[in-house]
Amino acid sequence: MGYLMGPVIGELLPLAVGVAVSPMPIIAAILMLLSKRAGSTGVGFLIGWVIGIIVATGIFTALAGTLQTGGEPSASSSWIKIALGLLLFSVGARQWRARKGPHDPPKWMAAIDNFTFVKSFGLAFLLSAVNPKNLIMAAGAGVIIGSAGLSVGAEIGSIVVFTIIAASTVAIPVLGYLVAKDRMRGPLERLKVWLQTNNTAVMGMLILVIGTVLLGKGISGLTG
Repeated sequence: MGYLMGPVIGELLPLAVGVAVSPMPIIAAILMLLSKRAGSTGVGFLIGWVIGIIVATGIFTALAGTLQTGGEPSASSSWIKIALGLLLFSVGARQWRARKGPHDPPKWMAAIDNFTFVKSFGLAFLLSAVNPKNLIMAAGAGVIIGSAGLSVGAEIGSIVVFTIIAASTVAIPVLGYLVAKDRMRGPLERLKVWLQTNNTAVMGMLILVIGTVLLGKGISGLTG
């Protein structure tokens, strides 16, 4: 049923964009690119970010595949989508309410200047595969892929497309820095300031929208 891959990609897009615009990993990547070990830590962070997305999405894809009945998505997968949608809606509402409050950066950000390749890889993996907001979106993507009745090749292709989009906002500054580091410094500084100022409001609104989409997909799966 590889022909279903197109509609699946369409369903994955909001979740992939949600992961892509998550401000915390983008800010962390920028800080690493402005640190004294910019090249090695930036590459380590990008590799850890990509692998974390693949691992989290792959695990939930495999789990969702066990919920299929007769090649069609079961009611269980629809209920999981509803639960994940409600979770995202709750997280988004909380972030939106907190958008005007003080936002101190995490303590680990102050230590980024002394990070090594291994530490940056580990941080990126945790942010992509363990961070609750991104984990919920990876779980949603895995449920969509695993319950769609795709062939193994199409499932892998869908995970690859999801990962490319989700990782793009970390990959672009890292790769851009490797190609033209002197020109990238100014834009990276400005982007860091903008994200630190607006990240809570932007992420809160986006998560609310994605949660609503996922909730709607789950409800339509039960009533369709």
